[in-house]
Amino acid sequence: MLHKKNKKLSRLIYNPNVEGYIFILPWLIGFFCFTLLPFIISFVLSFTDYNILEKETNFIGLANYIKLFTEDRLYLKSLAVTFKFALISVPLRLIFALAVAMILNRKTKAIPAYRVMYYLPSIIGGSVAVSVMWRNLFSKAGVFNSLLQLIGIPCEINWLSNTNTALYTLILLYVWQFGSAMLIFLSGLKQIPVTYYEAATVDGAGPVKQFFSITLPMLSPIILFNLVMQIINGFMVFTQAQIITNGGPVNETLVYVLYMYQKSFKYYDMGYGSAMAWILLVIIGFFTALVFKSSSQWAFYESETGASKQKKTRKERKK
Repeated sequence: MLHKKNKKLSRLIYNPNVEGYIFILPWLIGFFCFTLLPFIISFVLSFTDYNILEKETNFIGLANYIKLFTEDRLYLKSLAVTFKFALISVPLRLIFALAVAMILNRKTKAIPAYRVMYYLPSIIGGSVAVSVMWRNLFSKAGVFNSLLQLIGIPCEINWLSNTNTALYTLILLYVWQFGSAMLIFLSGLKQIPVTYYEAATVDGAGPVKQFFSITLPMLSPIILFNLVMQIINGFMVFTQAQIITNGGPVNETLVYVLYMYQKSFKYYDMGYGSAMAWILLVIIGFFTALVFKSSSQWAFYESETGASKQKKTRKERKK
């Protein structure tokens, strides 16, 4: 009996599956403790009036969700500001990223240095230091106004205190951090066979025709990925608004996550903040699903076209 138990124990120890689970154990602990558990807790708290400073917590059902859309005007304001931010910044960021990626796709000696220079803002762009720097750049006595005065344009606007320009300064900072999307586009451009462009050149197609007939269709899966990622990042913008404007002036830069942070950690209404977080999850999920649903009309996959051609030929043979 002892010999059989030792055999079973040795099999359990030297089982490849057990070894695999041991290796991924740190990730599993982190996932269950710091992702799944807070995920479930926030969902439960969204149906309560949980306040960090109060001991009693009462179940209030859908009251937080109803209050969001019927009583809280600042919530609707933050939602509108975030939609405006994402609607403008996401397309601009993708356009700049693709344009720079196409420039950096050329073969010259200085290209590696240029790639580092263009990607650097994405590395440091989300930091507090850059946000403070951006606030000083666009102040009344900042560098931006000084440059305008050097070229003969008198300007003494405080861009961050003006309700018409404050949000656009944050959008400009967000667009400036296009490095990660640019690198993904650049890797996609390198996967396009050169023979396609050579054949198009022989047929008389110019650069514009090649861009719309070859580059964009071949890059469409990369565009889909970048679009989804930038939509998520656009709706979750926080650091820039918190450090540079703190939601001002007159709540013109009060983005969604900033207002959720204020409700949760400034006014300690964690139940209300949890409800806001789940609404944000639904919004991001909706737009992500919408993009994936529409991608069948514009995203091009070589494997799918090959499979569709095979199906057509099979149908023709049967006929």
